[in-house]
Amino acid sequence: MNHEDYMSIVLSLAKKAKGFTNPNPMVGCVIVKEGEIVGKGFHKRAGLPHAEIEALRKAKEKAKGAFLYVNLEPCSHYGRTPPCTKAIISAGIKKVFTAMIDPNPLNNGKGIRELEEHGIEVEVGILEEEAKKVNEVFIKYITQKIPFITVKVAQTLDGKIATRTGESQWITSEKSREFAKRLRAEVDAVMVGLNTVREDDPLLNPNFRFQNSKLYYKIILDSKLRIPLEARIFSQDSIGKVIIATTKYAPKRRISQLQKKAEVLIVREKRGKVDLRELMKELARREIAHVLIEGGGETIASALEAKLVDRVYFFISPRIIGGREAITSVEGEGVEKLSKAIQLKEIEIKRIGEEILISGYLKERGLRCLQE
Repeated sequence: MNHEDYMSIVLSLAKKAKGFTNPNPMVGCVIVKEGEIVGKGFHKRAGLPHAEIEALRKAKEKAKGAFLYVNLEPCSHYGRTPPCTKAIISAGIKKVFTAMIDPNPLNNGKGIRELEEHGIEVEVGILEEEAKKVNEVFIKYITQKIPFITVKVAQTLDGKIATRTGESQWITSEKSREFAKRLRAEVDAVMVGLNTVREDDPLLNPNFRFQNSKLYYKIILDSKLRIPLEARIFSQDSIGKVIIATTKYAPKRRISQLQKKAEVLIVREKRGKVDLRELMKELARREIAHVLIEGGGETIASALEAKLVDRVYFFISPRIIGGREAITSVEGEGVEKLSKAIQLKEIEIKRIGEEILISGYLKERGLRCLQE
């Protein structure tokens, strides 16, 4: 096996914890001595041992003089857990291969310097692009201080998400809905607008296998707090913590009523609505690193217009609803010219049940727009 083979194993280990490590990165580690893997591990959840520690514990005395492969620069600072660099030095590791430098300003290059100062050779860049893709959520969160944002849409062939009377259950098949629940399990929070709650009365629960395994948020955009008090999202069947993002236009009496059921977060308004960019900053302060927006059309349009969206999943059902008053998946004002239309890249197309799933990244994704 060569260096890339070992790093591929490292990345596979890291991805085992997808959705559970936020706001930490996904990290895997392999320790190799004389061509044999003597220890491996991955970071399972924020607060638990890092991948390097897991691998060193398994390697024990065999770690001395061995090579260590890890997809992210070992940390040199105290966070929820002690620094990994000190454990690597104490174990007698001969050389460290890392896919990428840690973008976290607290560590960024410091881990590598500490290892080198103690005589440990470090090589950076093996499968670097693949490693960045694995930790795209962490990279945006830690460098821009706002969450990575994914949009999920379930629509008909003609782009409708409901009939003119508001009926929308169900646009897609059970297989597609199960896929959507798995998406929820990979994120920290799911977000919808008020109209979605009033029309569909959803629970917004993740896949049952992930219940109670991590902190999970449900965020409702409601600028004037008109959400029904009896909405199912407040029921005992609802998993996770509910946050209602509102504005100064919310009545004080209504705030008091809803504070008994959820956290009411008053955010700066923009054109009478919740300022999404400001909201994302608030969510990041709560260590929410990945948000899934599920609707409705106005909410999705607002996120796209604010250039906050990084990735989209569009489930297209083989149905036609029609109707000028039927709601479309992306509302708002829209663009005036085709040349201004939002473009996707890294597009994937697959069949799920009766539906076609088109996914991809925005060419003008949230991270890039903030850097410009």
